[in-house]
Amino acid sequence: MSNIEKKASSPIEQEKELAAIAAVSYIQDQQVIGLGSGSTVYYAIREIGKLIQNGLQLKAIPTSKKTQALAESFNIPIIDSNSVDYIDVTIDGTDEFNEDFVLIKGGGGALFREKIVASMTRKMIIIADSGKQVIQLGLAFKLPIEVIPFASNYVITQIKRLGGTCSIRSKEGNTFTTDQGNWILDADFGHINDPLSLSKSLNEVVGIVCHGLFIGLADIILVGEGDVTHTILP
Repeated sequence: MSNIEKKASSPIEQEKELAAIAAVSYIQDQQVIGLGSGSTVYYAIREIGKLIQNGLQLKAIPTSKKTQALAESFNIPIIDSNSVDYIDVTIDGTDEFNEDFVLIKGGGGALFREKIVASMTRKMIIIADSGKQVIQLGLAFKLPIEVIPFASNYVITQIKRLGGTCSIRSKEGNTFTTDQGNWILDADFGHINDPLSLSKSLNEVVGIVCHGLFIGLADIILVGEGDVTHTILP
């Protein structure tokens, strides 16, 4: 039994599971599915495995090696992202989101592949527990920024010029390395009151591979709250 399954009785895990089950109901036969990363998506992957077991023909594109291993454990067929022009439906989580459908993602370190998959997707479904919606972005969760290691100090300097402070993410005493071989900077800009402007500024910094502001990518947000699921549309 996984650690997530062991925690499934907690209210937060129940909310995640409810949102995931609701998201899977959007999936249809013969579709290509994008699989996000993180604890909330575990429940969606489990449910997709059940769909395949019941006869649906689906193919999946994972956003991380960990997600791929989990999908394969549920016998979900994996394909390369370069083998298709688009993805029908992607189910992914979020670290936080606001009423304008702006997300902060990247807490698990898969933000670059998550943003590529989201950009390829026709229907992007975000699933979350009730604690993920915020009034002000950036206060409770720092903004992950994926960088080429060679450029890390330069990028840190540029982030300071944009009014932020940051540190290189570590895990178990070592620098955290993404599946693409990059590093993550966790940047604190305080309240991000103009996400679009900040996104454009970060996009112009040489050495930044991807940042965790996801703007204009989500089509539906499903939020588990207590024993119900709320559907939020733009």
